[in-house]
Amino acid sequence: MLNDDVCYIHYLSPTVAGKKHDKKLADECHYSLPDDSILVQDTGFQGFTVANVTILQPQKKPRNGELLADEKAINSLISRLRVRNEHAIGGVKRYRIVKDKIRNWKRGFRDLVIETCCGLHNLRLQFRPWHYDIPDELLLI
Repeated sequence: MLNDDVCYIHYLSPTVAGKKHDKKLADECHYSLPDDSILVQDTGFQGFTVANVTILQPQKKPRNGELLADEKAINSLISRLRVRNEHAIGGVKRYRIVKDKIRNWKRGFRDLVIETCCGLHNLRLQFRPWHYDIPDELLLI
């Protein structure tokens, strides 16, 4: 899912039946992003890269160790950016059909359900916009 500072959803990857790890799915989808864009990802995507894209990923705490103060500050910045994505996911999950088990086996129905719910989320944002300020630290990158 790709969103912006108002939590508007711009991109949705295809749905996959069953359980599949996010990184494996990302590797199989062969994402392409505009050159010089910034990809903010969580630690579940360790090792995932896209050509000509800056990747922001939080540092994991070393075993039996602590993070340095600047690493904690960077992790905090990344969390402030990633919360937007979590809010967009929560906005889509407002529609229970996304959370509940879909018992319709018609081909393409699940993709249509999530696309419809993302469209409804985006429509709701046009009438009740939610805007995040861009952190000053991000402007330095």
